[in-house]
Amino acid sequence: MILAWVLSLLLLCASLIVHLERLTALRIIEVKTIALAQKNFIAAEKALLDCEQNPSTLSALTENNCFIQPISKNIWLITSKQKPTIQVHILLDEKSGTTKRLNWRQSFDE
Repeated sequence: MILAWVLSLLLLCASLIVHLERLTALRIIEVKTIALAQKNFIAAEKALLDCEQNPSTLSALTENNCFIQPISKNIWLITSKQKPTIQVHILLDEKSGTTKRLNWRQSFDE
């Protein structure tokens, strides 16, 4: 009887160790995924900031990291090409040549 009890405790401990190993592996995957997502988000935001500085000269560039569309007079929609896709609306002041970010959003359309 005592032998069966000891064996059941050993099996329970072995099962606990297996579950802890799986949980640790999932946690490592979670941390790496979060870090990669943050890195990609920061890269997309930096690309948008570069495109946001001079939206009128982007069409002359041969290679840029953004799609740009005029929405109305002095308002532009800039979308990052890389994932995650971020969109910003900016207001271009023609007199001073400065831009002002009106809003931004992450696009989940694609």
